[in-house]
Amino acid sequence: MAYNNNILETIDMIEKENLDIRTLTLGISLLDCIDSNIDRSCDKVYNKLTTVAKNLVPEADRIETEFGIPIVNKRLAVTPISILGSATGEKNYLKFAKVLDKAAEDLNVDFVGGFSAIVPKGFSPGDLNLINSIPESLANTNRVMSSINLGTTKAGINMDAVRLMGDIIKKTAYLTKDNDSIGCTKLVVFCNAVDDNPFMAGAFQGITQPDTTLSVGVSGPGVVQEALKKMQGEPIQDLAEEIKRIAFKITRAGQLIGTRVANRLNVNFGIIDLSLAPTPDIGDSVGRILEEFGLEHTGGPGTTACLAILNDAVKKGGLMAAKSVGGLSGAFIPVSEDEGMIEAASLGHLTIDKLEAMTAVCSVGIDMVAIPGDTEASIISGLIADEAAIGMVNSKTTAVRIIPVYGKHEGDYAEFGGLLGRAPIMRINNSDCKMFINRGGFIPAPVHSFKN
Repeated sequence: MAYNNNILETIDMIEKENLDIRTLTLGISLLDCIDSNIDRSCDKVYNKLTTVAKNLVPEADRIETEFGIPIVNKRLAVTPISILGSATGEKNYLKFAKVLDKAAEDLNVDFVGGFSAIVPKGFSPGDLNLINSIPESLANTNRVMSSINLGTTKAGINMDAVRLMGDIIKKTAYLTKDNDSIGCTKLVVFCNAVDDNPFMAGAFQGITQPDTTLSVGVSGPGVVQEALKKMQGEPIQDLAEEIKRIAFKITRAGQLIGTRVANRLNVNFGIIDLSLAPTPDIGDSVGRILEEFGLEHTGGPGTTACLAILNDAVKKGGLMAAKSVGGLSGAFIPVSEDEGMIEAASLGHLTIDKLEAMTAVCSVGIDMVAIPGDTEASIISGLIADEAAIGMVNSKTTAVRIIPVYGKHEGDYAEFGGLLGRAPIMRINNSDCKMFINRGGFIPAPVHSFKN
């Protein structure tokens, strides 16, 4: 009887509560594609991706049919392209971006991450070349995602990179201004990036990873929301226990799907990312979960506390259900991708300052936030510095994916479409921080970073 009840409950989760596998991400090392000639290197990249990943989408589709669990995205993550680019002597890496985009299109995967550089302690020539290639590359591709890691708890924060990324984000926004500056939705700036992250825009195949790994990102905000609706008036610890129970079941589904696909592709199974990742669809919102705790609006007093409870319970429930946990893990708060967050921001209850506070207890940070297109680059850099400092001091991953939408102002909307959703243009504090940003240099690592 208990077994039958579990089956029925899982069916309800899929049919009525938007349970799905958010992503299967196949990570592929491109270290064996390094070549002093950029054209030869690009050929090697294309051949490896289209060989290793040729069965990813067909096998994912087959598993989806067999188990009846939707798999929303199929993605690739590759070795940071700055490493390959360094060997070529070229200044512009647009060719790498285009070959990644072509391979992704031919394989019918949604996105490919790894147009990336890791620069907490400074820049190699290849790092700078990649960063300077980002605006043109994202403007001329559809499926390529880019990330820059500019700080860690161990190393501190590269403030020269912070300053530079404000300019890069503005240039990317300008080059894609005819499409609501959509290029910036494909660019994220990290502190403490992890090298087994299946979620875009920050996925890349870290050099600590094997040649191929398949990682899974689960979802299921709607399942949690429906459960909490039935617990009106119950004490907080009981809500946490229910979230743990649901997270266990969601993670079990992800473990099963990921393992099956990895076995069929004959690749290593990587990690389960224990995350509640929203979509713009009604009934699939992290913001609405927070309101089920008893908040009138997400963003109001109590929001950070509720998010902390949710994040902790998701991790505790998922840990027992997964053989290998990694990625970012927790609850994501990307504004444009979350129907509840969109409404809260539109009504003025959710502000960028509140999102920054929520960063201290959630996965990632200021994510998919649209701001006025005339925001200065130094203001964007200041926001990046703040988020990086939260991550560095708290030994957690934080990030900024912000979109200065050219031609639009507070109260307007940006339309990105699909999973990227739509975003209200939010007010940002324009108090001048240029003198601070222009100092450059490094923010030293915190005292608790010294653990050797």
